[in-house]
Amino acid sequence: QVQLVESGGGLVQTGGSLRLSCSTSGGTVRLGAMRWYRQTPGKQRDLVAALSINGDTNYADSVKGRFTISRENGKNTVYLQMDKLKPEDTAVYYCNADLIDRDILFERWGQGTQVTVSS
Repeated sequence: QVQLVESGGGLVQTGGSLRLSCSTSGGTVRLGAMRWYRQTPGKQRDLVAALSINGDTNYADSVKGRFTISRENGKNTVYLQMDKLKPEDTAVYYCNADLIDRDILFERWGQGTQVTVSS
């Protein structure tokens, strides 16, 4: 019933910026912990950034200082602000969230959005 819908991917030059967003759709829920992953063909899906329900953040070393994860509870949306992008950031980015419906906890994945960084 409840899905995560991603947007904001695209093609940018090295040093550019993108902001990914991920919002709930199809139900009335509140956000728990949220995470962003990325994956390239033939490789595992790696954690990029995480945001706990208490607001604590965690980042992969490769993006620390360049990426920022945040949430906007009024819109049930999580963002990934990506600055100073590098070609190595090229991947499909997936949001992953714990969603709370009353006392029930669900985990959902976004559909993925392509980020391509050119030289």
